[in-house]
Order: sequence, then C-alpha cells, then structure tokens
Amino acid sequence: MNEKKTPDASGPLHGLRVVDISRYLTGPFCTMILGDMGAEVIKIEPPQKGDEMRPWPPLINGLGSYFVTINRNKKSVTLNIRESEGLNILKRLLRTADVLVENSRPGVMERLGLSSESVLELNPKIVFCRISGFGQTGPYAQRPGFDQILQGMGGLMSVTGTKDSGPIRSGVAIGDVLTGIFAANGILSALLAREKSKKGQIVTTSILEGIVAALTVQAGVFLATGKTPPPAGNDHPIVSPYGLFKVKDGYLNIAVATDAMFEKLSSEIGCPELATKAKYANNAKRVENRDLLKKEIEKALVKGTRSEWEERLNTVGVPCGPVLTVDEVFSNPQVLHLDMLADVTHPVLGPFKLPGIPFKLSATPGSIRIAPPQLGEYTEAIMEELGYSREDVKKFYAKGVL
Repeated sequence: MNEKKTPDASGPLHGLRVVDISRYLTGPFCTMILGDMGAEVIKIEPPQKGDEMRPWPPLINGLGSYFVTINRNKKSVTLNIRESEGLNILKRLLRTADVLVENSRPGVMERLGLSSESVLELNPKIVFCRISGFGQTGPYAQRPGFDQILQGMGGLMSVTGTKDSGPIRSGVAIGDVLTGIFAANGILSALLAREKSKKGQIVTTSILEGIVAALTVQAGVFLATGKTPPPAGNDHPIVSPYGLFKVKDGYLNIAVATDAMFEKLSSEIGCPELATKAKYANNAKRVENRDLLKKEIEKALVKGTRSEWEERLNTVGVPCGPVLTVDEVFSNPQVLHLDMLADVTHPVLGPFKLPGIPFKLSATPGSIRIAPPQLGEYTEAIMEELGYSREDVKKFYAKGVL
C-alpha cells in the first residue's frame, strides 16, 4: 500500500500548518484528510481530559477506538484556550498557521475573541474553516448539531427504511463524515484561491448542508415533480430490478439499469420468459410491478449462493455484489488490493490497523506518518518552536494552561 511503500512521503500538502480546535467527528475527520495528504495538523486539546472522543468505547488499552480511527497524522498539544494565557499561546500559533478548523456552536469562538474578523486580522493569509450543525446564522443556528438529529432534519431518514420499518438512520454517522469531506474540499478551494489573491478567507459548512446536498436523486424527484419521495428501502426509487435480493446464504445487491441487462439477468437465472412478459417490458413497467418481479427473481436466486451468483452475473454483465459484514470487508481481496487496510504502530497500542487512505495521487501520495497521538504528546515541542522557554512551559503546566 502507499502508506507502506512511501512512509516518508511528504504529500501534496506538505509545508501547510493546520491548527485543529475541533472535536467529536466532523472536524477531526476533515483535518485527518488534510493530515493524510501531508499537512502538519496540530490538534489542540483541553489539558487532562483531551478530546471528548478519547474515552469512547470500545477501548484499546484505555484509548477509544473511535478516536483512533479519525486522529492519525496529528500532533496533540494540550492548551486551555479559555484562559487568557492559553488564548495568547493559541494566537501566537495561529500567526504561523495556514488553516484553522473549529466546530463549536456559533458564538463560542466570538466569546473567546476568535471571531472570523479577528482571526483574519491576526493572520490575513489564514483559511478559517467553521463547521456547525445548522449553519453559522439563521433560526436554527444555536441548536446543537448531532448527526442523527440532522439525518432526520435533512430528509435522509425519510427516504431510508421502508413503510413498515419507518425512518431508519444510516449505520454510520454519514452526515458528520460527508460534512468533514465538504469542509476539506472547501479548505483546499480556499487555499487554491489564496495562491492568486494572497489572502485567506472564511469557509463555512454544516451537517445540514452536507445531508441536503447528499439527497441528490431524491431531491431531484421532488424538485422535478413536487411529489415527496417515499422511503426507498433497499430498492432504487426509479429503476427496477435494482436493489437487495435474497439468495441461499445471504443477500445480493443487483443493479439492472437497462433492458439489455434485464434480458441477461432473466436468462442467467433460468427465467428467460421474464424478459418477454408485457408487465416487465420496460423500466417503467418493472417499477410499477416491482414487488411481483422481485418475488419471481428471488424464487430463482435462492437456489444459489452469494459467491455463485456474484461470479455468474458479473461475468454476463449484470452488476451485482454481496452484502458484506465489516469483518468480511476487511478481508475482501479488492479492499486489500486498494490498500484500504493500513498497518500502524502506536507507542501504547503497539501494532494495529486502520482504514486506509481512500484516494491516491500518483506523484505525491498521501501517507500515514503519525499514529493517533497520545494526549499532549507534542505540547513541549510546539511550545519550544513558538519561542517559549522550558521555564515558561513549567509555569504554564503549574497553572493548568497546558
């Protein structure tokens, strides 16, 4: 994998300094992306307790696995920015930074003296990314923004699940993750703009915006027809047969996007007559008779296993794939081929594994250079770089500033 082949790779963002005062998932996921691509990410954490995610179970030698998965390639510095001396240290650090990322509720940074205007005044070239649940302004801006709440309010849960199940949340905090990706894209866009203008700017995004943007085809259905999309379940809302089907030993996703694919599917499962029936003559008819068609297809599919049908259908050009459990995912040959299981060594945890980097650059690949940091692991090194003496550092520790 790239992480193994190029352990010292600098990455395309090498030389950029990111100060991360975010917590939980959205902000840290964003800054991990930047760190993977070579940026120096300095993670500011409260003294003693650190990021709230550190103790989230399951624990591995006392360190939360949730924290571990989203905080690689970062340098942990403990700093109480709610105290004047701690805030002054942060401001000195920001003068050396290219990016600042925060995801507090709107108004918190202002009360600390870190408004958008004051940060840009402190460092006119900085890109200040502000992530929130509902946006920096507006009638809901002060509401706490948690992923499941936003999955519901962004419309995602209304189209996930079935009529019988009712709304269903995504099995992962998809709003947090998507918004972290959007935030990273916004930061990179602002950095590119800075190459021309020589000036920094404010980047804002929110979980609500991320989820609404992700509605895509479901938003398109409503905006084009005025009709509210119903729960989609495991079927494509406008194509059939396209969804989840039972087989002998589990489930298989099959995506029949064209009439030609439907003919191939019908033939391969031993039911060529399906393609000749008037009620399945085209996609519109197949959507209209979706439930009946699904029963006829599954009657044939239950005679074979996931692996048998996966091989046979893909061979004839019918897209399909099994529903893998997480343990099966990380033993899947294609996942391993794509280097999506990374080996990392941690000073406390020892050798362990993390999901790999999901995009690759041919000339300047990303890399996992730093294991998820211990709390305050880089505090003294960064303080020294900023010009503070050892005596200063001792005093700051004694006062609880560090």
